[in-house]
Amino acid sequence: MKIAIGADHAGFIYKEQLKKYLASLSHEVTDFGPLTPDSVDYPDFVHPVAESVKKNLADFGILICGSGQGVSITANKHEGIRAALAWNAEVTQLSRQHNDANIICLPARFIAYEIAESLVSLFLETKFEAGRHQRRVNKINC
Repeated sequence: MKIAIGADHAGFIYKEQLKKYLASLSHEVTDFGPLTPDSVDYPDFVHPVAESVKKNLADFGILICGSGQGVSITANKHEGIRAALAWNAEVTQLSRQHNDANIICLPARFIAYEIAESLVSLFLETKFEAGRHQRRVNKINC
């Protein structure tokens, strides 16, 4: 699976750890930055991840910032992107099953790394249920 990943300075460490974890599972990971933990502006890294998913260059995206909100808001400005803020298993699973989310957004300051790793795995493994949910997903874009 091809995964696009990006973060801000608050998510940098999780991004680096998740890259190694995903590579160990034989996923192809494209890192859109940042390359250091220095303070950055998250939109600079969110837009390339969202575009990669939108253009089908990546199957899914992973974005990490302090709260997960900034990266989620920014990614969702892109047509065809359904970025979901995930902090527990149920929310993560439903974001895939019911909303066909294609980017997971993680709040690095509010969840332990081990939880982030398990949520990413769950996100990638969970299938969209389609059916009645497809009609709703079709109505998301303006």
